[in-house]
Amino acid sequence: MLDPTTAAIFGVILVIGVLAFISMAKSLLHICPPNEVLIFSGRNHKMSDGTTRGFRVVFGGRGWRIPVIETVDRMNLNVMEVPITIRNAYSKGGIPLNVGAIANIKISSDQSIIGNAIERFLGRDLEEVRRVAKETLEGHLRGVLATLTPEDVNEDRLKFAVELQRESGQDLHRLGIHLDTLKIQHVADDRGYLDAIGREAIANVIRDAKIAESDAQRDAEQSEALQTQLAKVKEADAEAEIAKLQNELRRVKADVVKQVKSAEEVTAAAAREARAVAEQELQKVRAELATIRLQIDQVMPAEAAKLASEFQAKGEAAAIRERGHAVKMALSELQGAWAAAGKDALSIYLIEDIERILTTATDAVGRIKVQDLNVIDGGDGQTLAAYAAAYPAMLQSVFDAVAKTTGIDIPGALSGSPSAGRTPPPVRSGLGLSAGRKAGE
Repeated sequence: MLDPTTAAIFGVILVIGVLAFISMAKSLLHICPPNEVLIFSGRNHKMSDGTTRGFRVVFGGRGWRIPVIETVDRMNLNVMEVPITIRNAYSKGGIPLNVGAIANIKISSDQSIIGNAIERFLGRDLEEVRRVAKETLEGHLRGVLATLTPEDVNEDRLKFAVELQRESGQDLHRLGIHLDTLKIQHVADDRGYLDAIGREAIANVIRDAKIAESDAQRDAEQSEALQTQLAKVKEADAEAEIAKLQNELRRVKADVVKQVKSAEEVTAAAAREARAVAEQELQKVRAELATIRLQIDQVMPAEAAKLASEFQAKGEAAAIRERGHAVKMALSELQGAWAAAGKDALSIYLIEDIERILTTATDAVGRIKVQDLNVIDGGDGQTLAAYAAAYPAMLQSVFDAVAKTTGIDIPGALSGSPSAGRTPPPVRSGLGLSAGRKAGE
């Protein structure tokens, strides 16, 4: 490995070499802007037509210069304005004219022409190029004026400029100069020839204008008279047509009025007839409505009430009949049951209704109210017991009363004693109803 000192020296040498290369490349590489041309001189170059010349050109770009052998020059391709003024240049017919024009020229960028400009103007000032171009154009301008009349020069300046470009083009190509534009600014003369031509032209124009105005006025008057006559004829025709249309309108109005009146009469008659028919229909509807209302308000309620009474009577009779029939059947069944049961019938009856009989008896005893009672015991403790035993005694009194009134011994029947074998009394209505109820169930 290199020591630091040697590496540093090597780095410095490398940087210096790179900078030297860049500097040399910069001095050898030439950049050409679009408005310039580079001329590399020092070597022969063969052209496309087979000729050889000792330089090469570069338009807008870059080129490398060979050191020592080649040199590089630049030429400007910008447009230059060249004012052209000539005085007393004789035109065709011997009339001296003063002409002012402006030309725009530049060094040609054509490969086949620029060599002429390089040979003639390389290294020279642009003013020198402008001066040469001006003198060349002025000479050709005088030559072109000699072939044209003052009228041609003044009236057709475009043709004059085209002729000047055509005449000077060959000489400018030899100089390597390109003519962009050429404009004639003014043409005059010191003898008043153009003014006289102008006044004559103006007089002719005025005369022609007056003639044209007179002819136009005459034509206008004739046209106006013709149009007035045609208008009167049209007006008369229109008035006749209007009168015809008015008569037709009156006739149509009369027919319409007649039809309207007839239609009104027919409509009125039809309205009266329709009103009468409608009134008759209305009376019929009213009579029918009165009949329906009478039927609804009186006849139908009466019939309904009658039918309801009949159905109610039939229902009540049927109910009574069925109830009697049921009672009869129940009594027959009960009587058969009593006959079949014999002595035990009363016991069965009492057993079935024991709960109701006891409830009735206890309710009768319970209706006895004792408000204030003072019990005085004799010392043997029997007084309170005797008072408590009074309630069963009262219940026995109730059973005895039933036995006396109905002949039924309830306790005996329940206990099966001989006294209960007596024939039961006839069945009362209440019992029959109860039996009927039980049979119905």
